[in-house]
Amino acid sequence: MAGQKDAVRGINRVGIARKCKDYLAHPLSLLLFLLVTLAAVITVFVLFYIIVYILAKGVPYLTPSFFELTYTSENVSLFPAIVTTVQMTFLSLLIAAPLGIFTAVYLVEYAKRGNKVVELVRITSETLSGIPSIVYGLFGMLFFVTALHWSFSLIAGACTLAIMILPLIMRTTEEALKSVPDSFREASFGLGAGKLRTVFKIVLPSAVPGILAGIILAIGRIVGETAALIYTAGTVAQIPGSLMASGRTLAIHMYVLSSEGLHTNEAYATAVVLLVTVLLINTLSAVIAKRLTKG
Repeated sequence: MAGQKDAVRGINRVGIARKCKDYLAHPLSLLLFLLVTLAAVITVFVLFYIIVYILAKGVPYLTPSFFELTYTSENVSLFPAIVTTVQMTFLSLLIAAPLGIFTAVYLVEYAKRGNKVVELVRITSETLSGIPSIVYGLFGMLFFVTALHWSFSLIAGACTLAIMILPLIMRTTEEALKSVPDSFREASFGLGAGKLRTVFKIVLPSAVPGILAGIILAIGRIVGETAALIYTAGTVAQIPGSLMASGRTLAIHMYVLSSEGLHTNEAYATAVVLLVTVLLINTLSAVIAKRLTKG
């Protein structure tokens, strides 16, 4: 064992020495390596600084009254906002995920290459993904709230967010399907499976990690969205009793508290809960993706 460890150390030293010689022989490579390393260090430092700053500002104000069932002007409870956030996320994904996934399946598996309709759909989705969220909010207010007479409601906000995250889910699913090797499809066809069975039994299960990555990004955008929901879901600090009732998510709750200027510390505490919620969702999604991949 000791001899093996010494051999490994010797190999590592030789590799490091070769890298140093390469960097000395090519100064531009050394400069690029230093710039990339510096960028990575700065990114990690800024990320940890933001996390530590939020935790230091918000954790001391995570009191039991801050999680009471009913919101009042004294406790400014965020429990209704937590429930509304979960409801909004579930409804938005329930609308957008099937549409985005099945559209991507059609574009990759069924549509003919060079089809003008396919190119039009892709250009449209790329255009929609670059539109600011405030524009989605104004559209949702004019169409869902005003034209359809849904008023400020949970369903109006969910439909607006579904339109917003649809291009993201569609594009990530499309790339995940393209990453599945054609040999998988050919082997399935060779065994006598049809197109539909091949797509749902072979291709989609293989693309699950990529699809879940897109859904995770969509969840992050839903949870952190404010502009689109202010004009569609409203800012009522209560648990929505139905799809037509108004409510506020965690991001809107934090925005309202900070804009009022009376509960800035509670706004930081809301940011802590929001941060923890996103981390839990991402961790849970990663665990599910690993299990599905192993399965």
